[in-house]
Amino acid sequence: VTSPCKILKCNSEFWAATSGSHHPGAEEAPEFCTALRAYAHCTRRTARTCRGDLAYHSAVHGIEDLMVQHNCSKDGPTSQPRLRTLPPGDSQERSDSPEICHYEKSFHKHSAAPNYTHCGLFGDPHLRTFTDTFQTCKVQGAWPLIDNNYLNVQVTNTPVLPGSAATATSKLTIIFKSFQECVDQKVYQAEMDELPAAFADGSKNGGDKHGANSLKITEKVSGQHIEIQAKYIGTTIVVRQVGRYLTFAVRMPEEVVNAVEDRDSQGLYLCLRGCPLNQQIDFQSVRSAQATEGRARRKGPSPPAPPQAFTYETATAKCREKLPVEDLYFQSCVFDLLTTGDVNFMLAAYYALEDVKVLHSNKDKLHLYERTRDLAPGNTAPSGTSAALWVLLLLLCLSRCWLCLL
Repeated sequence: VTSPCKILKCNSEFWAATSGSHHPGAEEAPEFCTALRAYAHCTRRTARTCRGDLAYHSAVHGIEDLMVQHNCSKDGPTSQPRLRTLPPGDSQERSDSPEICHYEKSFHKHSAAPNYTHCGLFGDPHLRTFTDTFQTCKVQGAWPLIDNNYLNVQVTNTPVLPGSAATATSKLTIIFKSFQECVDQKVYQAEMDELPAAFADGSKNGGDKHGANSLKITEKVSGQHIEIQAKYIGTTIVVRQVGRYLTFAVRMPEEVVNAVEDRDSQGLYLCLRGCPLNQQIDFQSVRSAQATEGRARRKGPSPPAPPQAFTYETATAKCREKLPVEDLYFQSCVFDLLTTGDVNFMLAAYYALEDVKVLHSNKDKLHLYERTRDLAPGNTAPSGTSAALWVLLLLLCLSRCWLCLL
């Protein structure tokens, strides 16, 4: 279904009208202001249908800022002139970027390497936060995934089946905010069955600024896998379409993660704060109930299963094909197959773990387990076997103490 919000069209028209005009001179200021007024007029026309759209609100604020910066009057002509353009290929192929547009070289030139963190969203949906908390959430509708001084990420989750509580990500909007001489504001938007290899304005890098190539989109697999490198903030984003739905993974320095003007009043930011309690699902208790129900069913008559339905045993066997380690990615795979019956959710969990292997800086935290949240950072207890070992060690210590006393 085509969205009635036409903000991307407004964005494209403005960028087309102002391409090559990073810092308009005095002789071009009137033309630039004319383009801004046309941009503002376009956003007003689509305001009613864009109330919940993150790209729309970002554009409105961006227009206001540009109006002030260039002393533009809100009254005046709104035709869209074509300002000067750079030579063909210049904005897409420029390789020389100022040092400030390379995060590691600029911010950490005389200090230790930055500490990178990871956040991922996949499946039904399952969220791994920047603090390695693993949650399963409902979060139907539009939710902010990341919201800091450099970029905004918003996801829209829709029901997988009519009347089902299971949701998955059907739309993703990423806004890279304008940053010094590095990049112009850029919007990336993906939807079900539409995973573009370019920003909304058709470009594949950060625009016409001198450090434009510090922001770049690369298509890894057509229609299935794209990667966005934002070197000026040391950030890598991976977006995939698996089956009908989208997955998201990001690698970001802690400094950028926490770059918010007022953290206390910021509101929800799922990658940092996790899902609200009333939106979380304890999928492990659901899984236990389904396993118990499966055992009870085997003792009595078995009703015919609908096509593509999974039992606890068949879901477990299917997930083990791609996820041999029985961690939370494996368990979320089992949960999703039981909830949706869609085998693509197994692939979503598999690719989410593969992205963690590439993006997470701490290789000891690739796998998360049920008890991880109860232990000190860096410690894990993956199964009941570990607990049994602790008991054995305790018994050995006690036996030695008795021998000493004797």
